[in-house]
Amino acid sequence: MRSRNRRNRQKSSELPEINLVPMMDVLMTILTFFIIISMTLTGQQLLSINLPQSSAEALAQGKEEKAPPQKLVVGLSDKGQAFIGKQNISQDALAKQVGDFLTENPEGVVMLKADRRLNFKEVGDLLKMLRDIGGDRVLLGIEQPPEPEA
Repeated sequence: MRSRNRRNRQKSSELPEINLVPMMDVLMTILTFFIIISMTLTGQQLLSINLPQSSAEALAQGKEEKAPPQKLVVGLSDKGQAFIGKQNISQDALAKQVGDFLTENPEGVVMLKADRRLNFKEVGDLLKMLRDIGGDRVLLGIEQPPEPEA
């Protein structure tokens, strides 16, 4: 009888082995399932987006669009000189002319087109002065890159 107890004790004192490979297989399968489900649900949400219409489509449907606002284009040369049209203008005269333009045209905007060789401090100073006069009706003009050919 004692010999049986000793054998049982020896067997019970051994640590049980846990095989991790099947558990890892199950976890990877569950993870793959959730990744695939989340990807398909995200794709469905993107497909239900209502995109805005282009102006050509809006005109084709008979919707009227407002005319674009009047623009006063202010140029800033590479030497830091301000221009309206081709006429050189001082800072004080520019401020007066911009103020008059915005008063006469409540929907009008002022666009600053600065030479790309200027440092931003010079452009920023003039832009700040124009913003003090016109608020959010002052725009900074940029050059759009050409459309890629298909």
